[in-house]
Amino acid sequence: MRISRMIIRECFLQPYRKKMQCWNNPYLRRILLVRSFITLKQLAFFFLSLIFFPNVFSQQKDSVHIKIRLEQTTTERKPLWAWFGYDEPNYTYMKDGKKLLSEISDLSPVPVYVRTHHLLVTGDGTAALKWGSTNAYTEDAYGNPVYNWAIVDSIFDAYIKLGMKPLAQIGFMPEALSIHPEPYRHHWNPKNKHSTIFTGWAYPPKDYNKWAELVYQWVEHCVARYSATEVASWYWEVWNEPDIQYWKGTLQEYCKLYDFAAGAVKRALPTARIGGAEVTGGGAKYLDTFIRHCLYEKNYATGTIGSPLDVVTFHAKGSPVADNNTIVMGISNQLRNIRDNFTVIASYPQLKNVPVIIGEFDPEGCAACGMATHPANAYRNGTMYSSYEAASFARLYELAEKFDINLIGAVTWAFEFENQPWFYGYRDLATNGVDKPVLNVFRMFGLMKGKSVFAQSDHQYALENVIDSGIRKPEPDVGVFGAGTDSSATVMIWNYHDVDRKDVTANIDLNIGGIHATQVRIVEYRIDDNHSNAYMQWKRMGSPQAPTSKQVAELQTTGQLQSVDAEKSANIKNGSLVLNIDLPEQGISLVKLSW
Repeated sequence: MRISRMIIRECFLQPYRKKMQCWNNPYLRRILLVRSFITLKQLAFFFLSLIFFPNVFSQQKDSVHIKIRLEQTTTERKPLWAWFGYDEPNYTYMKDGKKLLSEISDLSPVPVYVRTHHLLVTGDGTAALKWGSTNAYTEDAYGNPVYNWAIVDSIFDAYIKLGMKPLAQIGFMPEALSIHPEPYRHHWNPKNKHSTIFTGWAYPPKDYNKWAELVYQWVEHCVARYSATEVASWYWEVWNEPDIQYWKGTLQEYCKLYDFAAGAVKRALPTARIGGAEVTGGGAKYLDTFIRHCLYEKNYATGTIGSPLDVVTFHAKGSPVADNNTIVMGISNQLRNIRDNFTVIASYPQLKNVPVIIGEFDPEGCAACGMATHPANAYRNGTMYSSYEAASFARLYELAEKFDINLIGAVTWAFEFENQPWFYGYRDLATNGVDKPVLNVFRMFGLMKGKSVFAQSDHQYALENVIDSGIRKPEPDVGVFGAGTDSSATVMIWNYHDVDRKDVTANIDLNIGGIHATQVRIVEYRIDDNHSNAYMQWKRMGSPQAPTSKQVAELQTTGQLQSVDAEKSANIKNGSLVLNIDLPEQGISLVKLSW
């Protein structure tokens, strides 16, 4: 109800034309009539407007003007998006896992970093939702350590073979080291409470020296297997979200866990890079205490002041809600998470140039919760998820520049789930080996090379407005950013709204200036209901849960990034090019010029 009233209030604050866009939107019209209290005077206004001004108010297109100036460049656009992660490490080397990793590697012009949980968890390597194990550490009958790197090697081998690099998570606690080992293995499914996953692996070690030796042996083994140069290019981190139930110890016990682990990493490889604390989006105070410990306080392992801190990490999540099974996204919450943690980091001059990684950067929290948890999770199958990613990454770049943070990556916490129903609404990049639309936005990111260029849209929400209240006014966020090299330019445009709707098509006049060529080749890539969208094709097939091999092949084809038309040429006059694009709501367009 709070969201409905907020939207209604925004409707009535708009000029006449915008008021009617509210009325023409079926979702908003339902809210206005059913979910709110409307005065007779307000209703009379709408109906009289329809009678006397039908032509003015019937249009469903928004005219948008976008300006690109290729000669106005800034810095190289960091590939913040080339980072991915997931809970279940054992999917890494399975059939669809290997296929998806290969596709992720192929779409990026730089090495992709991969983060996963459960790399030190005890077990037989069986994959399950929100579970994984490698059996890296056990003890014999006399309490002596037994190290077994076979499974964790198969995970890292898969990355290295594809030119990827681990964001290696040191965790969770092996059963033989946990102070509270039973129960240890959980059997969670989406119908269970999330808290049931936090079992014996979430507790502190009974012996911190054995914990440190485990870390040392692991890093030393990686150096021997992959070389010191290779391992020095990775990042290591300790644990995950210690500010919630992932860590059953205190904050100071986490600092102790970190001190012993960080010292062991440096002992095995002095040039290795180690950091933390991978707190939740709301964990800014926890992160502040952790940083202060690393910079100023007594090290639990050495007794000296300070602990290695080569990288700072935290999480940022949105907070969507369902309104009668219609999802309403919470991008503002995700951006506030970033702002709050950036504020903490920027308050320490010592961290001025230290790399920062957002270890999980997502619309919401539970990747393994599908439509069985809530029907509204179906949004993850289609174009709303992909357009949200475009809009959120754009603001992430803005926030990093505003706070002058050395942000190097933001981990999309989404991968794939083996042997699950087709398009089940999990937050994943592919289903049964077929790519979802969201993977194609990362393919678009991968095509954007060179330096950032001046890009301006008259329908893009200002950063502070998005942080304050999201994208919930009647009009959508039609935003843009661009990049250019000496021989190419790319322009990404999205038509996004927090409410899951597809009502307002943006009629875009795209003016690109500063082209140093007389002729260019043009191709427009698109993600919408008819392009780069295996989900809609699957629905057109009748939503089969046992598609034929021919249908699977067709879905795999439609799951790839597609262009609207064939590549074409255009002559350039006075260094400028004007294009007109109709972009449906929740769609994304990538215009690529080359010469």
